[in-house]
Amino acid sequence: MDDAITVMMALAAGVVSVLIGLALAHRIGGPRHSPRAGTRARPEAEPIAFLFRNRQLTDATGSARTLLDVLPGEGDWQKLWLWLCQRFDDPQRLLDVAAAEGTATLGGAGMSVLRLTLQDLGDGLTRVEVVDPRLEHAAIAVNSHSLAAMEDELEVLRESVDRAPVLIWRENAEGAVTWANAAYLAEAEAQLTGEVRWPLPRLFTLPQETGGTPRAQIGGDDQMRWFDCHLQPGNGHRTIFAVPADNAVRAERSLREFVQTLTKTFADLPTGLAIFDRDRRLQLFNPALMDLTGLSIGFLTARPTLYALVDGLRELRMVPEPKDYASWRNSIATLEAEAASGRHVETWSLPGGQTYRVTGRPHPDGAIAFLFEDITGEIAMTRRFRAELSLGAEILNGIDAAVAIFDADGRVLSANRAFDGTWGPKAADSLRGYLELWRRIAADSPGYHSLYAALGSERAEGPLQGAIAGPDRVILSWRVRPLSAGRRMVQFVPAVAGGLPGDMALPLAGRDAEDAINRPLRAAAGA
Repeated sequence: MDDAITVMMALAAGVVSVLIGLALAHRIGGPRHSPRAGTRARPEAEPIAFLFRNRQLTDATGSARTLLDVLPGEGDWQKLWLWLCQRFDDPQRLLDVAAAEGTATLGGAGMSVLRLTLQDLGDGLTRVEVVDPRLEHAAIAVNSHSLAAMEDELEVLRESVDRAPVLIWRENAEGAVTWANAAYLAEAEAQLTGEVRWPLPRLFTLPQETGGTPRAQIGGDDQMRWFDCHLQPGNGHRTIFAVPADNAVRAERSLREFVQTLTKTFADLPTGLAIFDRDRRLQLFNPALMDLTGLSIGFLTARPTLYALVDGLRELRMVPEPKDYASWRNSIATLEAEAASGRHVETWSLPGGQTYRVTGRPHPDGAIAFLFEDITGEIAMTRRFRAELSLGAEILNGIDAAVAIFDADGRVLSANRAFDGTWGPKAADSLRGYLELWRRIAADSPGYHSLYAALGSERAEGPLQGAIAGPDRVILSWRVRPLSAGRRMVQFVPAVAGGLPGDMALPLAGRDAEDAINRPLRAAAGA
């Protein structure tokens, strides 16, 4: 954009300089005369004269037509009148005087020596003549090739400036518009009602200081248009380039609305949020950060650095107590580095008994965000849950019976020490594995099939029991109890102190199982 502005400035300056040169060249360029007696007679300069009827051009001298050809704008009268208003004070008053007295003359404004003569010839005819007294008797012959080159350059410069997609104009020291390109004139015609007269209106209200890029707007509330105005100083004037900025304004507005939405969302979060830019200065935080850390609003709005914020937390005893300051700084540096490279999570056990989870996440453009969560309740619940699990395991281990619990998919949920002592520690990791183990030990006996059926039953409303041969031919009384969610609990207790013959290991259900256990005892008593 800066390169485009520089090009536009050069084009504008070129248009003005070439315009002046062409006007003078055509005005004073005349026919050559043969030298007489060794001297060259100076030709008289052709006047710049126009004849209008009801503001429509009917005739003009050659130099006058050349001047009209190089002037910007639409319509011969309007182009000439704008040019005259730039060089004479209040030519409209001169036109009124000529209408009343027939002829009126006006000198140029400021340091200009030009002279303007208006003649009201009646019947709507008006003659306009511009004279430069310094050149009335000093015509200069201009080479036709040089003049053609100047005209070509002027055409390129003027077309480039008029086709530029930016508004370009020049202001004098008093702030009056002294020149404008076609885009500015078109905008002035669109903004104003009626004919655009000189001096041209100022479409923008800009500061007097030259330099910088202020943003200005034109139009009503329903069709507001924004421009970035580049102010370039000159000798007694300044040139302004107004670049359309509607897209930038819309993008900035969308960004502000997005940030406001995020701010409102973050304000309701119970999690503390702190976002640091690439320089590690705090850019965004939410109220939960103050509630969790105790940092004051004044401290946070001062945009502290990451190290300053963590030092503030250290003073408030809201960080784990470090062993020494060196290790503390190293831990913060590690936290920053790991958060910038990827997701990093730490658990802070604070001196006050709270427990915080601190999560660091990288953000675009080198920024990082930290989330502070109070997980004291979560940690307490986890500890209670672990204590309950530990208590349950102790209770199971205190039972003499061998007990194991399987879930609906057959995975081992829990087993006590007696169970591992009976069947071996971690003999299997699923019900299928234990069934295979029991089948091998019980020699695929009816007792095994009875246990297999009991563990696979889905409609059992009460405990099922029976007997099976265990390791070392020890008869074990088993009991299967259905639990919630399809889980099963199975327990084994020794039925007799000794072993049994192979044909006695016939596990049955219910009372028959008890008879199978007690029968050897009765036989031994009868003997």
